[in-house]
Amino acid sequence: MDLRPITQDFTVSPQISCADVSKIVDAGFRSILCNRPDGEDFGQTPYDEVAACARANGLEVRFVPIVSGQMTEADLIAFRAALEELPKPVLAYCRTGTRCTMLWSMTRFNELGGDEILRSTSSAGYDMSGLVAQLERNQ
Repeated sequence: MDLRPITQDFTVSPQISCADVSKIVDAGFRSILCNRPDGEDFGQTPYDEVAACARANGLEVRFVPIVSGQMTEADLIAFRAALEELPKPVLAYCRTGTRCTMLWSMTRFNELGGDEILRSTSSAGYDMSGLVAQLERNQ
């Protein structure tokens, strides 16, 4: 398991499994947000399996699957709602964590600004400079 904190209340990770859930609980997370569609890769743990393990361990879960390269405004709205509604801290996962980081950056850009987005995401090992430049151009 590779936990990469973006903020105190939001961390991203590559794909998780049921074996990771107890460690997620021990790390203090209260929610899991899955942004990865089922069946993206062979051997990927299905969302329902992770969700059942998470619920059995007292975590809240949400499924906001985003197909890579096909993000819509509805996806951003669903992601934003999940972040607002889920108990914090939240662990979000996808294949590598990048998709979750992009979603977070896009939904927090107007609130935090480009510099804060870049500081938070780069400290977690994600380069969002191209995305931030695009968001700044579209303001």
